[in-house]
Amino acid sequence: MKHLALAGVSVLVLASCGTAKEQVPEAEAAVAAAPAAEPATEAAPDPAGRVALFGDLHVHTGRSFDAFISNVKATPEDAYRFARGEKIHIDAGYDIQLNKPLDFYAVTDHGEYLGIFPAMATPGSALSQTQFAKDAFGPDATNPAVLFQNVGATIVSGEEIEEIYDRDVIDSAWHKAIEAADKFYEPGKFTTFAGYEFTAMTPVADSEIPAAANLHRNVIFRGAAPDRLFSTLDSTNPEDLWAWMDQQRADGRDVMSIPHNSNASNGEMFALETYKGGELTADYAVTRSRNEPVMEITQIKGTSETHPTLSPNDEWANFELYETFIGSAAKSSPHTGDYARTAIGRGLTLQNSGGFNPFKFGFIGSSDTHIGAGPYIEEKFWGKFPQDGASPEARHSVPPDGAKTWAVAEADAIDVATPKGVMKPSMRRLLAASHYSASGLAGVWADENTREAIFDAIRRKETFGTSGPRIRARMFAGFGYKAEMLDDPNLVSEAYAGGVPQGADISGGTGEAPGILAWAMRDPDSYPLQRLQVVKVWTDADNQAQEMVYDAACSGAAVPDAETHRCPDNGSSVDISDCSVTDGTGAADLKTLWHDPDFDPNQRAAYYVRVLENPSCRWSTWDAARNGTPPNPDLPVLIQERAWTSPIWYNPG
Repeated sequence: MKHLALAGVSVLVLASCGTAKEQVPEAEAAVAAAPAAEPATEAAPDPAGRVALFGDLHVHTGRSFDAFISNVKATPEDAYRFARGEKIHIDAGYDIQLNKPLDFYAVTDHGEYLGIFPAMATPGSALSQTQFAKDAFGPDATNPAVLFQNVGATIVSGEEIEEIYDRDVIDSAWHKAIEAADKFYEPGKFTTFAGYEFTAMTPVADSEIPAAANLHRNVIFRGAAPDRLFSTLDSTNPEDLWAWMDQQRADGRDVMSIPHNSNASNGEMFALETYKGGELTADYAVTRSRNEPVMEITQIKGTSETHPTLSPNDEWANFELYETFIGSAAKSSPHTGDYARTAIGRGLTLQNSGGFNPFKFGFIGSSDTHIGAGPYIEEKFWGKFPQDGASPEARHSVPPDGAKTWAVAEADAIDVATPKGVMKPSMRRLLAASHYSASGLAGVWADENTREAIFDAIRRKETFGTSGPRIRARMFAGFGYKAEMLDDPNLVSEAYAGGVPQGADISGGTGEAPGILAWAMRDPDSYPLQRLQVVKVWTDADNQAQEMVYDAACSGAAVPDAETHRCPDNGSSVDISDCSVTDGTGAADLKTLWHDPDFDPNQRAAYYVRVLENPSCRWSTWDAARNGTPPNPDLPVLIQERAWTSPIWYNPG
């Protein structure tokens, strides 16, 4: 890939026979050998004792420059109180509260200019005396959107605004973030992590509208954190971040980074070259795998699993798509390097051709909220920024000005005084808000609710992501699994003993397909489950990546069609006038032992589980129903909430 000079870009945002055994390929061995920050938590004697925990590892507060510009005053302390189940007040004039507490949380404010904007707005501070601060917060303050673009441009270029780039202020804000995480950490009950966002961007050269590709990562520490963070104003190259992280690990502080919004990366997040355009190598794969064991598959700004253009035979690929570049009205196009499924395929082909796999990651979800509080539930959606939650009209889910139809809602969307296709800033923000998702959550299977146990679960990729509901999703693979084990009360113990969990590798057997044990349990506060699927990615004889989606378990004890691999309709329905539902045969849990009907023991493959709820109203349809108006015709009416497990990789031989 080519990384151009800024050139006027002013946008941001931002086994042996019969027995399965976990294999540790070259890259994975290097990960295992990396020095740990602290002695690893001793595993529970019986891994079956692991529990599903839910959290959010992508949370912004008013310490982030873009949040503060948007009138967010929430602190890390407010964010942690929210995650524990307390009500918090949003400066736009409303209160929000979870229906039940989360298990873990990390405030990850932008490392770039961390705490600078609150300091500029504090009368008497040194930063408040700068011309930039006077322009931003004085009586003749300019448009906040301009400030956002100006600051965002420096993050793309890596050249800070010297007038306001005060490392002492940034260090102080970082220390306070660490202190807040330590203050709210209650081992066994509520876990917090020190973290921040590394907000890497690269200019999109062929865009008519200024745009930048997203290479953002959240940096999460297992325990202790350093006195100074590393941001894109130190280097815009994620590989330099990894080198810094390796040094942190060598100094006794374990850390990982988690890529997000690959869906808006212009093909760069999982590219077939390095950041500077060099060839990928085994050393690159080792380094990346060590530092980035998982990626964020879902969040407010859409889903990064796949896209209908890339997966035309997947009827469920058209899910919460976010198809503009972050902070811009410029439309993005789907690239193979943008999405998790195609990246997994790329990794398999590289393993075949070069003996290494840099894209061997697990899945989590998180929110990317900018008010300290993630919106995980469709019925109670409050958006990403304060103004999104102020009213349905503010998020473009009901017609403007009290209208009862959408006939003239877009009449002034385009400003004729600007270049063709450029939206007014107010309309751009409005339309972005309408495409935000009520998502997502990180799920882990951990030995206990502690920093060490949760971090280690993520490190081994025993994780899953959800689009919001607390669906528990689990997957194992083994060659000795038998159907009768599904009814055994010791099922999970047997699964661990005879196979591997999600995130691991399996090889061996005598030519038969490994058994895929897949199990999903509904969120009792959400909707019943409709179907459980196994997604397979493999390489053919020409080392080309292929994919297939199989329904593996159906609600109502129905059986997938042997030819189409699809479940029959389960009788569920939705009345969009009031969002009431008919459950049909929707299930409380789905569990199956599945064998790949197209298995070839000589083909490298990866499998992951995707589970779907019955259809229900999207948040925008909930708004319309409460308002007595039709749903916005430009938005999906219904949604099928879902969860994804980390893959299991099958290696021939």
